[in-house]
Amino acid sequence: MTDFHLRYGTEVARALREQGPVVALESTIVSHGLPRPDNLRVARQIEQAVRDAGAVPATIGMVAGELVVGLDDAELTRLATADGVTKLSVRDLAVAAATGADGATTVAATSAVAAAAGIGVFATGGLGGVHREAAQTFDESADLVTLARTPIAVVCAGVKSILDVGATLERLETLGVAVVGYRARRFPGFFITDGGFDLDWSVDSPELVADVLAAREQHRAHHGGLIVANPLPTDEQLDPDLHDRTLTEGLALLERDGVTGKAVTPYLLAHFHSATQGASLAVNVRIILRNADLAARIAVAAAQRRADPSA
Repeated sequence: MTDFHLRYGTEVARALREQGPVVALESTIVSHGLPRPDNLRVARQIEQAVRDAGAVPATIGMVAGELVVGLDDAELTRLATADGVTKLSVRDLAVAAATGADGATTVAATSAVAAAAGIGVFATGGLGGVHREAAQTFDESADLVTLARTPIAVVCAGVKSILDVGATLERLETLGVAVVGYRARRFPGFFITDGGFDLDWSVDSPELVADVLAAREQHRAHHGGLIVANPLPTDEQLDPDLHDRTLTEGLALLERDGVTGKAVTPYLLAHFHSATQGASLAVNVRIILRNADLAARIAVAAAQRRADPSA
């Protein structure tokens, strides 16, 4: 392959050309984040949730070295069912393209590609962040530094509670990434509604988020991301006592088994799935579907604002 330009799905290309509402979606949730066969079914549900709210879904991934913005169903199926799909962060994209890899994009990679494609809103489940014991390991997700230099709105349920939530918020502040709660003044903890930390800002409508994005663009002073933290309602969260018990057990197992680095997050998420008898998976799916819906409504509001700035 000698042409490494982004390839756009037909529906996405048309929407971008017409300045319509588009929502970027990651593909690691398809290939690495959910068990088979649930992963493909849920990936389709996520795209449908975006469509139902009036926007066009653009699931991003790499197929045989081609970086695709708006995977079609056959490509989505390939990444969901094939073995050996590589997990791609931003630094991996060029190497993977040159070597003809099949790859699934992380939050960092999806954010960067979406921004390059002119997509301003991205829906995911939870961000990566600062890992526990990072003072010794320096283990921190590339999501954070990527969002510091990528002008995109990311709708998420905070950071995964298996991480160091407080340290992650401190790093986001240092890196200049704006964080707002959606109808909330507390930062969510992914599986649980309240991650234990206050937020300085709250927004109460998709239209207000669209105004924030417009202000950032017109100021031309801040070029980083906007995190829209969308907590689960308390009646939809994982039982907090079950969560805390499962997390404590999982951290002990990590130490026992000597699991480190990139293996930590999938190890702990698998433990949650097993120890909660699938309850954490059901919560995970609720999170991403709710975030996809909100992201689509933000994209619609932003498109309407572009069409009529005086409205």
